[in-house]
Formats: sequence, structure tokens, C-alpha cells
Amino acid sequence: MKFYFYKKKQKKWKFYAQLFILSIVTIIFCLGIVANFPVRSQESVVTTGTTLELSLSTNGAKIIDAKGQQILLRGVNWFGMETETHVPHGLWKRDYKELVAQIGSLGYNLIRLPYSVEALRSDNISGIDFSIGSNKELEGKTSIEVMDIIIQEAERQGLLVLLDSHRLSDKRISQLWYEDGFTEADWIDTWKMLAERYKNQTNVIGADLKNEPHGKASWGTNDLATDWRLAAERAGNAILEINPNWLIVVEGVEKNVPEQKLPKHWQGGNLEGVKRYPVRLSRRNKLVYSPHEYGPGVAEQPWFADPKFPKNLINRWQIGFHYISSQNIAPILIGEFGGRQVDTSSKEGIWQNKFVRYIKQKKLSFAYWSWNPNSADTGGILLDNWQTVDIPKQQLLSQLLPVTFSQVAPVQNSAGVGEVFSSPSPLSPSSPSSSPSPPFRISSAQLTVTSDIYTNWQTGFCVSFKIMNHGSRRVDNWQLMFNMKQAAINNSWNGNFKPQGATQYIVTPLDWGQMIEPNQVRDLGFCANKLGSDYQPKQIEIKRK
Repeated sequence: MKFYFYKKKQKKWKFYAQLFILSIVTIIFCLGIVANFPVRSQESVVTTGTTLELSLSTNGAKIIDAKGQQILLRGVNWFGMETETHVPHGLWKRDYKELVAQIGSLGYNLIRLPYSVEALRSDNISGIDFSIGSNKELEGKTSIEVMDIIIQEAERQGLLVLLDSHRLSDKRISQLWYEDGFTEADWIDTWKMLAERYKNQTNVIGADLKNEPHGKASWGTNDLATDWRLAAERAGNAILEINPNWLIVVEGVEKNVPEQKLPKHWQGGNLEGVKRYPVRLSRRNKLVYSPHEYGPGVAEQPWFADPKFPKNLINRWQIGFHYISSQNIAPILIGEFGGRQVDTSSKEGIWQNKFVRYIKQKKLSFAYWSWNPNSADTGGILLDNWQTVDIPKQQLLSQLLPVTFSQVAPVQNSAGVGEVFSSPSPLSPSSPSSSPSPPFRISSAQLTVTSDIYTNWQTGFCVSFKIMNHGSRRVDNWQLMFNMKQAAINNSWNGNFKPQGATQYIVTPLDWGQMIEPNQVRDLGFCANKLGSDYQPKQIEIKRK
């Protein structure tokens, strides 16, 4: 439905006995962490410090992990692999590790990764500028090998991946699952190949079988040539036979549903047929339904001109897809929604604000369209320079994102809120490899600041600062300061990073982040290019203005 363009972390014997026991406990604890895949905090049921245990499955309208914990998938769509470049877009501007890290830093836990069948069968990739000194690991790779590398980096960053069969050819989104010179066997065989390839890659959580069936696609008609519901069963069961751990994500159609109530839907948005004609998988607890929803910035629709707008929207959403969740049939994942306007006066802004509140109220999973700025009719979370975050858009979406609490316990001391809290030493040293540095903490009785170089590669790194209010009263008008020598900030979020002199930076939070309520965390950070070996932030301080 979208249109693309692109620019290219006592006695000695008694002492040693205690030390030995402590070591054994530590080893067991660490092994437990390694054995389970960590993700960012989820609602109240999954919090930072707990571990998301894969694989995922469903229980009624909930997506749950292997321990039965309910989770919400909060994702972005990073497109490009379904286009002629055969790789995700933006690699002509930035390193893939930096882009993946930034997604996680903003609070998202999922990448919906579109691809085309044509791309995965090709040896050719383009759209990567290797002259900027980034993406060296991608040089000489095929599209599927690039997918491997992106997925592995996502795992390292604690991000899940949902694969999306977005196109058959590189040129367009087909109406059906076979067209444009590709057969149903081509489509299913590609899924079987991916199911086998990523069987042991645990952060790949599922298959979004086909993007936006529309036109001739039907639901519940029993026409083998057009009934998308039957095709989804064939593909889904073929995947589960190879990889029983994946979620099978099934989108709706556009029209051609017997006795549908609404006269018109978005492409892929019509799930009215599920009630009478549910998808029947060999493993019923692996099924997730996924509508797409857009505003008038993508296309004008009759419901936007309705005199009852926007009050008419909730009824449409309930009839079109949400009855599936409210009647406890299956979970809903909003596979795509997005738009340029996020204000409260334009129709698109009104729609988008209302839909975000709806997703929050109903506790739905989602993947926002898009991470990319180069979606012509929606724009993205990133602006056109592929570095700066669209702050109003991210601020709107932050209503759906979890508060990430520091895993570092606060240290009590006598410093007051109005005093300066400074680190006695720099962040822990990090090698030039991609290993992140362990978190470094500065604290007071009321505030704890955790600074973490959570991604680190040869030419750059990203830093997250988490400021938590441990006290019982609100803190207002705070600032962060640090020194940094041989590095140049190329992207930042949730704060204004202003240099003061040659090496000092003063960080002022955005207007909405200047107040920290008790037990609340503010998260800000930056990514930077390395200009030498002395690049790490030092002398970190926080104070009241």
C-alpha cells in the first residue's frame, strides 16, 4: 500500500569456601542468561531483569513466551530487501550495526524485515556505500547472506525479527501469493528454505506469510485460485513441519469475503472472515492475525469524510479485526501503520493519535511503518538524513513503548539532588571490536544514571544514558554533562547534545523529558564516529539547572 522512493551492556578457609560457592552460583546464573534470549522490558508482566524465553506461542488473544509470560511486540518495519537493492535501505548512509542499535535504543523490540522472493534468489546487491568505511562485513555478500548478518546483529542487540514476504518480484506488491512469474511452489519453497535456515536462530520468531493480499484475493470462498485463507494454511503448515517454533502471521485481504459488513477495507486489512472461516494450522497456538491500517496520507477513504469522523473509527476497527482479540480467538499484531502527520488538527494526525491510543488501550502488538524516511506517503521514524529521529513522531509512539529500568542497583550516598554527581573514572575500556562496554553507574540517594556503550564497532559506537528517580518526589530541570575527546556525534535522541568548548557536552532533555517522576526513567543517548582511541565519554555528571 505504500509507495517507495530512496536516495540513496573471618577465617581464610571460610572465606575461600564462600568465594567458591559464590563463583558457582555466578556461573549458573550466567549460564541461565546465555540459555535464554534477553529482550527489553514488556508491560508489567515482563520487566527488565527478567528473561524472555523463546520460542513464542499464543494463548487466546495473548502472545506468550515459553514460560507463559505475556509479551507485546513493539516493532518497526525496515524495508529495502524487497526492492531492487536486495538489502535494507539506508546502508548508503550508515553502518547496519548502528541502525540496528538505534532501533533498540528507542525502545522497540522487533524488526519486521520485508524481502522479495526475487531478492533471496539473487546474487546481486546494491545500495551500500562501502567508501564511507562502514558495512565491511556485507561486502561481497548475497541478499540472503546480508539477511543472516542483520539477523545476527539484531540478536546481539536483543531484538526479535519477523520475516515478511513482502513481494514476489522486486517491482510491486502482488495481489495473490503467486504472480509476476512466480508460482505458489516458489513462494512456499522460499518459506521452507527460511524456516530451515533460521531454525536455530532463536530471535527469528515467525513468518508474515504474504504482505497485503488484495484485488482478486478472497477469504472463505473455497476457490483454490484466490482463497487466501486456504493458501495461508498450506504455507503455514509447511513451515511448521520444518520449524514448529515460529509464529505464523496471517494478514487479511481487501475484499471478497462472504457477508462482510464493511463495504471497504485497506489492502490486507480485512479480517472479517476469520469468525466464520478461521485459519486452521497444525499447531493452533502459533497463529497470529495481522491487519494493516493507514490514514488519508496514504489514500483517501470514505470513512475519513464521514461526518462522524473520528468517532466512527473504533467501530470500524472492531468489525474489521479487533473482534478476533476481544473474543479471545487469537492475538492481533498490527503489521503496519504510519503516516507523516502526528498533530491533532489534520485528519491524518487525528487518525494516527487515535489509533496509537487504541493500540495502547487494547494492548496490541505492532510494527510501525516505517523506520525508513524514504517511504513517500508515510515518512519514517528517521528523517531524511537517516540519522536524526523525527521527535514528534517518536514522542507519539513512545506512548506504546515501555519504560526501561536500569538493571544496576542504586548506590546510596549523602549527595543531594541539587548537587553534582560525577564519575570518578571513565567508562570501562572497550576493545576496537564489536563488544559493548559494561554499564557504568553514577548515583545519588534520589537519582541513578547508568551509562552504557551498548554497541561498539571499528568506526563508531552508541551510548545510552538512563536516568532513574529513586526518590519519593519529582525532579525537574535536570541536565547531563560529560567530556568526550576523539568522537563526533552523528545522531542523538531524547535530548539536545550541545558542545561546550573542545571536549565538554551539555545535554538538555526535550521538553517532555525535563520532569522525572518517582520510579520513572528517562532514556537518552547518541551514536558517534570514532576519531581516535580516546573516544569514550568521561567525567559524567548530572545536576539541576
